[in-house]
Amino acid sequence: MERLIGARQSYDWGSTAAIPELLGERSDGRPWAEQWYGSHASGPTGLMDRSGTLADLIAADPQRLLGEDVVRRFGSQLPFLLKLIAPEQALSLQVHPSMEQAIEGYRRENEAGLALDDPDRSYKDANHKPEMVLALTRYDAVAGFRAPRRAAEVLTGLDAVLAHRMRRTLRLNPTRFGIRQVFSELVSTGTRPTSAEIDELVCEIVARLERGGSPSRRADANAVLMARTFPGDPGVAAALLLNPVTLQPGEALFVPAGSVHAYISGLGVEIMASSDNVLRAGLTTKHVDVPSMLACVDYVAAPPVRPAPEYLSRATRAYYAPVDDFELLVTEVVPADGRVQVPGRGPRIALAVEGATTITTPAGQAELERGQALFIGADERVLAVEGDGVVVQADVP
Repeated sequence: MERLIGARQSYDWGSTAAIPELLGERSDGRPWAEQWYGSHASGPTGLMDRSGTLADLIAADPQRLLGEDVVRRFGSQLPFLLKLIAPEQALSLQVHPSMEQAIEGYRRENEAGLALDDPDRSYKDANHKPEMVLALTRYDAVAGFRAPRRAAEVLTGLDAVLAHRMRRTLRLNPTRFGIRQVFSELVSTGTRPTSAEIDELVCEIVARLERGGSPSRRADANAVLMARTFPGDPGVAAALLLNPVTLQPGEALFVPAGSVHAYISGLGVEIMASSDNVLRAGLTTKHVDVPSMLACVDYVAAPPVRPAPEYLSRATRAYYAPVDDFELLVTEVVPADGRVQVPGRGPRIALAVEGATTITTPAGQAELERGQALFIGADERVLAVEGDGVVVQADVP
């Protein structure tokens, strides 16, 4: 077992308080958007009891720490990335690439001579980035396109010129091609609406919220929140095409490749394939790459994917995503439970989100307080938890 020092990410959309409070640290007043635990180069995770990083440790003996099966399937790096995430304002309107798109995009930008830390780079690696977020507090987001007819209905009653234009396209072509046309026109250079058109639309939405009768109060409220941070941004209008999602603590949302989404507020645990590939089209101060983003979008309407927990025991529930890179288990124990064995295999990261627990493997024991994390190598085989708290475990199916 190795105690981990997570990598802080201070993106401007982050809460100043949520993550430091969970970690038991004093806020410094700056945004603390994410805390990373993994081996990705964009956020090196440190080791508390020795020098170097988790990536260095794994690279020195991947067969032992990852296991032969994981090395065969994913190579000699940890296949997942675990995060704490705490948006206080809307993240960018974004999408993640498939494996094929990531490989091609990474190759293309390498050949163009873009350094990995170049702010104009979209592809930081050659990996896909499916992801799942588990809410620790109420967590709001938008994810995936609504059915075209429902999207048109959300725009009903708005007299803004832009609302009329969007609604007309969707009614004339109530298919994914109509959604594609509206979305691409909203975010593309040359067809995107002006700031004045977005402002007019937001004023109409505010008035509708005040008088009542909105077809989707959550969609309207999300648009108003986004407009406060990014006034005049076409992403505000694009968000009306997406499904609003509200997670309560213990509920999860899976975001596959190609799904347009934006997180809005809350505190959660996020797990994903080990990648930092994000293609943005708006609602951000970061690099926007609309052509690359649109090339990856899946326009098929679908409800948000909300994996239900599968109870493996009284203490442990699992959240399974339809990918091979990761799974997420949550174990809640009280002293009366004694020592509870947690299913799983291969490399694991255990993160305490409540209380105080003791983690036991054949290699020994470690006390785990709220906000602390451990890496457990594949060679340690079995893991058990006891105490009074909640531990989140990331591992490989």
